[in-house]
Amino acid sequence: MSFTSVRGIRPFIVLLGILAAAGPAHAQSNTYGTVRGVWGKLSEGRTWGATSAVYPSPDGRTIWVGERCGVNTCAGADEVDPILQFDLEGNLLRSFGAGMILWPHGMHVDREGNVWVADALGFGEQPEGRGHEVLKFSPEGELLMTLGKKGVPGDGPDTFRKPSDVLVAPNGDIFVADGHDAGGNNRIVKFSSDGTFIKEWGRTGSEAGEFRDPHALAMDSQGRLFVGDRANSRIQIFDQDGNHLATWTQFGRPSGLFIDENDVLYAADSESNARRNPGWHRGIYIGSARDGWVHAFIPDPEPDPNNSGTSAAEGVAVDAMGNVYGAEVGPRMLRKHIKR
Repeated sequence: MSFTSVRGIRPFIVLLGILAAAGPAHAQSNTYGTVRGVWGKLSEGRTWGATSAVYPSPDGRTIWVGERCGVNTCAGADEVDPILQFDLEGNLLRSFGAGMILWPHGMHVDREGNVWVADALGFGEQPEGRGHEVLKFSPEGELLMTLGKKGVPGDGPDTFRKPSDVLVAPNGDIFVADGHDAGGNNRIVKFSSDGTFIKEWGRTGSEAGEFRDPHALAMDSQGRLFVGDRANSRIQIFDQDGNHLATWTQFGRPSGLFIDENDVLYAADSESNARRNPGWHRGIYIGSARDGWVHAFIPDPEPDPNNSGTSAAEGVAVDAMGNVYGAEVGPRMLRKHIKR
């Protein structure tokens, strides 16, 4: 069964089984218990800032996080490490990246354990020569590769404008979701493993292959690339050459995506409300990357999610035990949802 759909058409079965407004079907679909309060112990004197970047290590036994230096930008905090590694109990194992990353947004950890970070710039006054980059670090924090030009926005083969996410395919090819903001670059850029530009696709719009804020990337076992096309409230699916395969709207308004080794798809919706994507609820949608069936939902823990800003998780990741981690920008925390 496939849920290929167009903008504004919602699969009937999903409406019945998942998105009933706070009714029994909705409540029963949550098979996770949320850990109270902030998960992850920071060093003494440090508090959590906004975070949307989260990804497990290759074995799923540790969790990597990009945290915005206690606030919502690392500008002026050049001695604070924004890249953090935790064990599954929330103990801090390692940190790095001080003075190198302004606004960690998306993250990917490749099969060798290297940590890729999209530095999408940020809000407010920014220092010159920062952001608009994708950075590759070793697990120990050594900078191995840089894509883009530090502090130089652009839409060419070697520049980005606020890249939102990065993904490395099994063969080493690199995909970047370039453009944080509905009116930005709105493209996917593909590079070889050594950083050589291969191709790009996409432009601003709402037709197939067009984007408004491509905010997240994930890849399934078939090698299909899933793009969280956030401002269009949909997921678009492509082959690795950029050919459009399907559009799914049953996973809400996706800010973050993650696909595990069993092709379970996790989509974090941090923005749906009466104005943006009306009738849908903020939280983490869980379903099959193979057929699009949504079978579980973790609701937004915030008591008033229908505000105009953002709450619930923007980034989402899963550990080896099947527990789900939500990286939250508005509440400025990392939450852990334990699989029952």
